[in-house]
Amino acid sequence: MVDMWELDSEVIEERAAFKAQVRELVWRETKRRLGFAQQEGPATPNALAPTSAAAKAVHLMYLEVATEVGDAARQLATDAAARAGRAGASYADLGEVSGISRQAARKRWPNAVGTQWTLYTLTGKNHPRGMTTQVFRSSDKAIETGRTAVDEGALTDDGAVGATVINSAREAVWACYFNDGTWAPEEFTLPEDLQTAPAPGSPEHTEWLHRWGHHISKQL
Repeated sequence: MVDMWELDSEVIEERAAFKAQVRELVWRETKRRLGFAQQEGPATPNALAPTSAAAKAVHLMYLEVATEVGDAARQLATDAAARAGRAGASYADLGEVSGISRQAARKRWPNAVGTQWTLYTLTGKNHPRGMTTQVFRSSDKAIETGRTAVDEGALTDDGAVGATVINSAREAVWACYFNDGTWAPEEFTLPEDLQTAPAPGSPEHTEWLHRWGHHISKQL
């Protein structure tokens, strides 16, 4: 976690200036939504009589805008955490820059680190077939990409003819091949001996790829 006592005065001033910029952004948007021109209306959110109806309208609109800013900032942080995790950052790294503990970072962004889906695609209508590998942070995206690749594979001789998605536990969660009868991707369950893929780089992984490719080829 970031210790405020360890920050030098320049960093503290920079952060205070940044917060002031955010407040100014929220205030400008509040006045815009209330129909004020840039130089019109109250100078600050507290410029009106505290118990007036006008003050109530201003504060409610300010709250609405501030809430939207917070939601947008949280989404930006989630996206940034996922990209950092994809680049190799740990939960300790995410927590340090966010001012929270490693455990809190893991709870806030459970899928940012260590969760990935690997898409294997078998390519080429005829032997020898090729193989490609892609890594995704979303299972839906991995499956969608695999299905699309297989669906479009029939258009070219070197297109995808089969695909499977493996989760971070090295378990097969989805597989399909291009069915010439229906002229579309057809999902199926891999046999038990192919449902767990060994770690990449190992001889067992190479053997698994060979057997997986052979199994897909038998479906075609």
